[in-house]
Amino acid sequence: MNKMLKVMLLIMLISGLLMAGCAGGTSQNPWIGKPAPDFQFQSPDGQATSLSDLRGKPVLINFWATWCSPCVYEMPYIQQVYDEWQEKGLVLLAINIGESSSKVKGFLQSHGFSLPVLLDTEGKIAGQYGIRPIPTSFFIDKDGIIQDVKVGPFQSTAEIESSLSKLTITK
Repeated sequence: MNKMLKVMLLIMLISGLLMAGCAGGTSQNPWIGKPAPDFQFQSPDGQATSLSDLRGKPVLINFWATWCSPCVYEMPYIQQVYDEWQEKGLVLLAINIGESSSKVKGFLQSHGFSLPVLLDTEGKIAGQYGIRPIPTSFFIDKDGIIQDVKVGPFQSTAEIESSLSKLTITK
C-alpha cells in the first residue's frame, strides 16, 4: 500500500505541474513583443536587402506554399490588403517555403495575383521563425517588433486589417 500511495502522489504531482504549466502564458504567442529575426532577401526588383533595412515601415510577413490549401484560400485577402495598404507604407513579404521560382510564378499567374513573393527554397527563413504549420503570418511594427502572429488562414480582409491596426497604420 505504501508503494501505491507513492505512485498516486507522483501522478498527482505530475498532473499538477502539467496543469500549472499549461495555464500560464498560453493566450499569448511567445514571439509577440520580441524583435523580428533579421534575414536577407532579394526584392522583386532584384535588389539585395534585409528585414532590418525596412525599419521605419510596418511589415506583414506571410509564410505559405502553393500546395497548402489554407494558404491558397487566404491569398485573395492578402492580395486585397496588399493592393489597399501598400500606398500607406505597409511592406508585404509573402515568403514561399520550399518551392521553385517557376512553380510560384505559374501559381501567381494562374490565380491572377500580383503581390511580391520571396522564395525560401531551403526553408532557412522559416526555420528562423520556427514555422511549423502554414500559413503563418507575423505583423511587425516600424521598430522591428512583432506585434501579432496569426497561425492558420485569414478568413477575411477585415481580420488582417484588425491585426494591422496594432501597427499604427492609418487607412
